Amino acid sequence: MAVQDQVVVRRGVEIHEGLRNYMMKVYTHMGLGLAISGVVAYAMSTSPALMRAVFQSPLSWLVLLAPFAMVMLLTPAMNRLSVNGVRIGFAGFAAVMGVSLSTIFLVYAHESIVQVFGVSAAMFLGMGVYGYSAKRDLTSMGSFLIMGAWGLLLAIIVNVFMKSEALAYALSAIGVLIFTGLTAFDVQRIRLMYSEADGEDTLGKKALMGALVLYMDFINIFIHMLNLFGNRK
Repeated sequence: MAVQDQVVVRRGVEIHEGLRNYMMKVYTHMGLGLAISGVVAYAMSTSPALMRAVFQSPLSWLVLLAPFAMVMLLTPAMNRLSVNGVRIGFAGFAAVMGVSLSTIFLVYAHESIVQVFGVSAAMFLGMGVYGYSAKRDLTSMGSFLIMGAWGLLLAIIVNVFMKSEALAYALSAIGVLIFTGLTAFDVQRIRLMYSEADGEDTLGKKALMGALVLYMDFINIFIHMLNLFGNRK
């Protein structure tokens, strides 16, 4: 093999290894975020006094809206913050999300939560593998699904006042379809964000941003699946 060919092969191997490490960081950060949310949610649910203080007061709206506000603030701030700053912000977001999710332990049977979580994880991983290995560009599909996600959010807000159970089930079914599709799109987008020319700090921030995006995809799949198939107490 010619020296030039050896250089090309070696460079290809280095890029592949760098991309693999980068994606591992994305999924590791995402997993840690889910773990933080799960621990906080369960701990909250075991304290009736704390649950009443939060969810039977105006604080409930703050808790429900805080994760959305934190995402809106954290995303543009990532370039200005250090890697550790972004990591702390992501951990804080996951903790606040855990508070918001704590009510599921009061509404659904614990075994059902575990089962739906497992099914959601399998769906998420399957779509992630598809998005990572897909040869075709998923941008057009992703753009359509993003618009669908905003429409879904608006419909959910409307249904808070309509309180239609049938509409809630329909929206959850649509939500599962939208966010499973977005998982494939986001994984492909995160993979394409990788560049071997990036420094460690830049790659660290990209990995955390990717983790945040995939965390939101998974949480949405899980919550909508729980609404559809979870066994209530």
